[in-house]
Amino acid sequence: MNFLDSWLDWSPTLLNGLWLSIRITFVSLLLGLPLGMVLAVAATARRAWVRYLAIAFIELGRGAPAIVVLQLFYFGLPSTGLTLASMTAAVVALGLTTAAFTSEILRGGINAVPPGTLEASAALAVGPLDTLRYITLPQALRIALAPLLGFAILIFQATALCTTIAVPELLSQAYSIGSSTFQYLSVLILAGLMYAVITIPSGWLVTRAEARMSRHLRPAN
Repeated sequence: MNFLDSWLDWSPTLLNGLWLSIRITFVSLLLGLPLGMVLAVAATARRAWVRYLAIAFIELGRGAPAIVVLQLFYFGLPSTGLTLASMTAAVVALGLTTAAFTSEILRGGINAVPPGTLEASAALAVGPLDTLRYITLPQALRIALAPLLGFAILIFQATALCTTIAVPELLSQAYSIGSSTFQYLSVLILAGLMYAVITIPSGWLVTRAEARMSRHLRPAN
């Protein structure tokens, strides 16, 4: 059997793994981005205890490797009496990792909002909560959009770590095929190509988003 025939035979299984990797990415972002926004706002809060608590969580989340967080939720929690399914452990762990990293991206977006906008809001007697909801956050999200898209690609790539906790994502499926056929090189090349089909167009999208944002943020002459 030549490589092409093998790849055709393996493709359905690998595509199932790829689809699961995409689902893990989507749910992790769905969980992590709102939490990251909360942490970003808390990290800029006026109350010191709120700010320090948020910063401590952010630094802990950014400092712990994603694979350690995955192992902690899947293998560590059962010792406390709480057992999570592998899929649940994966999305929770990657969601918290997403929250920690994206909070810094979003905080950078918040800090990049022009001070004149906030001064105008205060002059119009707009309340702090309304200023945050209608002025600060929309501008911060627009500024942070390209970096957030770039981070989403990294989370998709990080789903490969889920193979260590028995999630049948793309890399896990590739290992399974390799263990039964002993054609690790061929199947891993095919898996790598499938990752590239997602990440390369996504990278182009990020580049275009950055270019558009650069034009938007460029000061008028």
